[in-house]
Amino acid sequence: MTVIPHRANLLQDRNQLHQFLLDCQQSLTEKDQTKIVSISQEIAPVDPLVVLQEISEPCQRHFYFEKRDQISGNSFAIAALDSAIHLTVAGSDRFALAQNFIQSCLARTITIGTERLPFSGPHFFCSFAFFDENVATSSYFPPGTIFLPKLQITRLKDSCIIVANAIINTDINVKIVTEKIWRKFDKIESQKYKINPTASKSSISLKQIPVKDSAQFKTSVKSALKLIESQYFSKIVLSQAINVISQTPFSLIDSLNNLRLTYPGCYVFSSSNGKGQNFIGASPERLISIHNNQLSTDALAGSAPRGKSEAEDAKLAQGLLESEKDIREHQVVIDFIVHHLSKLGITPNCSPTPRLLQLSNIQHLWTPITAQIPADIHLLKILAQLHPTPAVAGVPRDIALEQIRRCETCDRSLYAAPIGWIDARGNGEFAVGIRSALIDGDRAILYAGNGIVAGSEPEKELAEIQLKLQPLLNALV
Repeated sequence: MTVIPHRANLLQDRNQLHQFLLDCQQSLTEKDQTKIVSISQEIAPVDPLVVLQEISEPCQRHFYFEKRDQISGNSFAIAALDSAIHLTVAGSDRFALAQNFIQSCLARTITIGTERLPFSGPHFFCSFAFFDENVATSSYFPPGTIFLPKLQITRLKDSCIIVANAIINTDINVKIVTEKIWRKFDKIESQKYKINPTASKSSISLKQIPVKDSAQFKTSVKSALKLIESQYFSKIVLSQAINVISQTPFSLIDSLNNLRLTYPGCYVFSSSNGKGQNFIGASPERLISIHNNQLSTDALAGSAPRGKSEAEDAKLAQGLLESEKDIREHQVVIDFIVHHLSKLGITPNCSPTPRLLQLSNIQHLWTPITAQIPADIHLLKILAQLHPTPAVAGVPRDIALEQIRRCETCDRSLYAAPIGWIDARGNGEFAVGIRSALIDGDRAILYAGNGIVAGSEPEKELAEIQLKLQPLLNALV
């Protein structure tokens, strides 16, 4: 990657922008016929979700990723709009193919502008399906999608940075490229944006149709318990999906806004396939975060509802912390993460006892895990080891995955899978796509899952699934 120190605000001077892109085109050689230009610039603060509302089109890919951390104050939101270049992948080597694609793009990238700020420079946005091959022929998303957006807007605390990316080759009309960048940048800077505080849709207008009814789900749990008793596997995560049909098309922006206001401690995300379908959610689970070679990941397994009073809430929390079944299920996830990081030569650190991660309607056993990462280990190489964890698959992993394929009738698609971003420095962050829904016009598919282990009770597992479905059901408008 070539970095050009440049103080000029190219995105605020049309002639300079045009001349710079023209110079890049004229520098192309027979050997190097394509360049990627990435221009970063600080702008007045805007809400990336509103930019997504104003700029994005259904026929274009987009990616939205936000987390509001009220304790540390490290809140951020990213909107990535349209695709400058993308790759779809499948198969057991999909993470390696994605890594090679990113590295090959960076090798022919010229970056210019504000390099000192976080989220400057090229970022690649990724959504990987749960399985490495599509189970259903009608899957809305491929097993892996990686794209570099044409525009990226990030807000971090009170700062905001825009990144414009363009493909430069001998065939393009530089003037047209300049005008497209200029118009969108001008639109972002000139408009006043406002999203209504919350939006709601009467539950009467939403028709719910379970993909698998309650009796079928409980039968699946009973079958899994028999296999656990016979030691075929020790844990399996079974998911449940419901179809939700509305009288009017769902509003992507209003639904995301509801999620970020209601679940500020979660990753609120949206990934579009560029064909009108969007996968959205509010996930409490971080799969991996790397910043300056420091890795953070979460073991999140074992759940209980929140209480209606302080006393009931404290009793439920204490019961979760003392639950032999939940602690055993939680420890399996910790052991898995530690083992797979150690296989890469990484030494993880974690606390000896789990904490509580408390959300508005549910609480989980939570153990954060950290490690120092060698510079030569790419984030996607670690991701390939960690996905899927026992928190969303089971133990042993391969046997559990085979059983999930056999007994689940709904395609998981991006449910319980890695969704996130990677930058040019090797930093990145991925959430696990749980508490999620696929939106397609006036139809949505909502997903939730639960870990089945020895001691699980079908009635309680079904009740917890229904509890996990509520955040999306309440947020959709």
